[in-house]
Amino acid sequence: MTETIVDPRTKYHSDGFPRDTGSQPGLVTETTPQPDHGEDSYQGARRLTGRRALITGGDSGIGRAVAIAYAREGADVAISHLPAEQGDADDTLEILRATGRTAVSLPGDITDEATSEKVVRDAFEALGGLDILVLNAGYQRSRNEQAAFSTAEFDRVMKTNLYAPFWMVRTALPLMPPGSCVIVTSSIQSASPSPELLDYAMTKAAQVAFVTALADEQGAAGIRVNAVAPGPIWTPLIPATDWPDKLPKFGQDTPLGRAGQPAELAGAYVYLASEDASYVSGAVLAVTGGKHL
Repeated sequence: MTETIVDPRTKYHSDGFPRDTGSQPGLVTETTPQPDHGEDSYQGARRLTGRRALITGGDSGIGRAVAIAYAREGADVAISHLPAEQGDADDTLEILRATGRTAVSLPGDITDEATSEKVVRDAFEALGGLDILVLNAGYQRSRNEQAAFSTAEFDRVMKTNLYAPFWMVRTALPLMPPGSCVIVTSSIQSASPSPELLDYAMTKAAQVAFVTALADEQGAAGIRVNAVAPGPIWTPLIPATDWPDKLPKFGQDTPLGRAGQPAELAGAYVYLASEDASYVSGAVLAVTGGKHL
């Protein structure tokens, strides 16, 4: 069978997007047009059979796309998410369970240290082990000039994007056998920071350093550590970022001329978790529509 060649410029929505809601957390039901998480398009090839994965922020967006791909590749999956995102999480679980794999929802606010640690331990217990940790949950808001935003907001970004991954890795590593992997969702913001995402960009640059150092440290234990750096991807987080002036042209400044969809990142996470990437560690894989890191 010959696979049809698809023009990447027109594969998905290439026009502007409607005005944002400005409300957090972003929910799939409030996102127009709704993102493609691979619900109908991703076909697995049993590349992760028997693996056990925890995906933070797995209710929607990139996390849901990764969860769907992992389950269809044969992995059992636990997703963590905020309690307010339970509706999206339930929809994700329904898709995962249709594959016949174990699928677990772990609600909680991971900006709390004890909750972060509990999510890891609960995933380990529910899945009977843990060998893939995807640190994907993230928080961003558009910021005013002169860094005119509160310390409480700064703390929320730091705790979601940096503290929680640290707490979770610290808890997970003693539970993960050789051959396991950690995958962090970084961002093109790590290398090309936008002023209105000042604090978010700070965390994404720090995540790259975290991945590099942790990969160096954990190589001796047989654990690989990598990152995926998305460009402009249409997820529920985007219309909740408070970007009314940016959404009409969101993603159109990429060489491919459009925003990406969560489903277009799933393959990168599958690759980094699979045996195909057994010699890949400390890498940052860009999925940016052609934008340079």
